Amino acid sequence: MEKKNIDWSNLGFGYMQTDMRYVSTFSDGAWDEGGLTDKATIEMSECACVLQYAQTCFEGMKAYTTADGKIVCFRPDLNAERMADSCRQMKMPVFPEEKFVEAVIETVRANAAWVPPYGSGASLYLRPFMFGIDSVIGVKPANVYQFRIFATPVGPYFKGGIKPLTLRISDLDRAAPRGTGHIKAGLNYAMSLYNIVDAHEQGYDENLYVDSATRTFIEETGGANIIFIKGNTLITPKSDTILPSITRRSIVQVAKDYLGMEVEERPVRLDELGEFEEAGLCGTAAVISPIGKIVDHGKELTYAGMGEKIRKLYDTLTGIQMGSVKAPEGWIQVIE
Repeated sequence: MEKKNIDWSNLGFGYMQTDMRYVSTFSDGAWDEGGLTDKATIEMSECACVLQYAQTCFEGMKAYTTADGKIVCFRPDLNAERMADSCRQMKMPVFPEEKFVEAVIETVRANAAWVPPYGSGASLYLRPFMFGIDSVIGVKPANVYQFRIFATPVGPYFKGGIKPLTLRISDLDRAAPRGTGHIKAGLNYAMSLYNIVDAHEQGYDENLYVDSATRTFIEETGGANIIFIKGNTLITPKSDTILPSITRRSIVQVAKDYLGMEVEERPVRLDELGEFEEAGLCGTAAVISPIGKIVDHGKELTYAGMGEKIRKLYDTLTGIQMGSVKAPEGWIQVIE
């Protein structure tokens, strides 16, 4: 298939309307057949539940062109599983997990001309999302929902190369105990917007949140899980209010099975930060973003940035995604 005439190497990380998107509607207790549409706009009542009470959740994933020319997605079954968990928590109907994967495949195939070529550093970003669309004025779940997936080509998250991030320990909380921190709800991101803008204005790249109950344990940032390296050990914070990152779970397996590292998934105390040699944020957009500095109210803790272990984890996982490293069974969904 002939690719779109795009300067792939200069793509930013933003929205570009593509040809087709997937839409399915839930009403009268059941999902319709669903399918592709070229209509990129949504029409709804001013009283739609999503507008009044933020009943919405989403996922983020990518399609790539591999070294041998295949178009693939990375572990879409886990995105389907996580969205199902989000829906249950928000009293939304679960979109069937197998159908979720089929919808992803349909959406990518319909936009194959928009999948960037191998070696460009770009990818096709996919955004599955669901929301309550019927009119609701009382505080209650919607009765009608839409599940949609759109696609947009995006460039590498770091233009001009990977640069170590500077984080600050946040004075505000990301999620409450027994709240919604463990699901990918839109409202979690809405509440972080004030804090991330403030962080940028103060010269920081991100906020690092601690647990809101005791403020003594590290959690995650507004949009990514955090990992630490100490010797040959990978340490990841464990908490009921942390979003279960698919990238982080994959990194854990890569560390164990490919690099022979020890792995500790456990609560990480704030006062441990000075003991680690390397640190990074992990997520769909950048895979691993190295951390150079964490500032705790004037106290600066420095790390190796893209150190040896972070580099090996990054290279191995991106190699798996791009087809140059053999993937574990079931990790790569071939589209075409």
